[in-house]
Amino acid sequence: MTIVSPNEVVESMIQVGEMKAKLPIRDLLIRGALGGALLGFGTTLAFTAEVQTGLGIVGALFFPAAFVIIILLGLELVTGSFALIPVAVMAKKATVVQMIKNWFWVIIGHVLGAGIYAILYIVAVTQLGQVNNHAVATKILAVAEAKTLGYKSLGAEGILVVFVKAILCNWMVTLGVVMAMTTKSVFGKIAAMWLPILIFFAQGFEHAVVNMFVIPAGMILGADVTITDWWVWNQIPVLIGNLVSGVLFTGMALYYTHKKTESKNILELPQTKAAIPSTQR
Repeated sequence: MTIVSPNEVVESMIQVGEMKAKLPIRDLLIRGALGGALLGFGTTLAFTAEVQTGLGIVGALFFPAAFVIIILLGLELVTGSFALIPVAVMAKKATVVQMIKNWFWVIIGHVLGAGIYAILYIVAVTQLGQVNNHAVATKILAVAEAKTLGYKSLGAEGILVVFVKAILCNWMVTLGVVMAMTTKSVFGKIAAMWLPILIFFAQGFEHAVVNMFVIPAGMILGADVTITDWWVWNQIPVLIGNLVSGVLFTGMALYYTHKKTESKNILELPQTKAAIPSTQR
């Protein structure tokens, strides 16, 4: 397994961030929609494992499979881009306008993809409404209410709680994206990505894209949640919390501690120039 140095990892972050910032809207929508749908697949897989075993940790062990597919196929995940594109902007390889364009259109794609998967999944497990006691559907409904009405019941403190959970979540998710750059082996990438995603999901932290699936799916299933409840008490504060940790704790932190500087090269230049005459004597 080939290990990549932290300095090279940061260079890869800059390159990937630049590439993502410059993608056309069509690709942002398609890749974002696929990313949203795949995280929906991962969520229902995790809930299925939890329901069958009675152990939430088992579901968390399986959930990263969807994340791995997204990264290996080069799809879009806005939570990962919250760390990568700001690094490209800091390195002057992308602009703030390009960064915001990526985030906006990818979020639109996520909502569409996650919504489509939610509808298809509900059709499948409820058999077009003929089955009303499917265990995973019941779990989704309960989670959707907990992720919205649960915080709403706490008032302003609920906003702070969900915001903090979102920070903790994307600290790990962005590390998962970066860890995929630490090795050139496919198996190594999978193993490296798996660990941070397992950590976040097992502890019930808040991930914006997962919530773009589970809350609308719960609403379709009959959860007592309005669109306002969804966005005010979860989606907006979670997006902001995911953004804060992605930028600060992964993007900026790794950039400033591992980014190669030119100072070393500048110091070496006089030695190189001085060595030229000596070799000609």
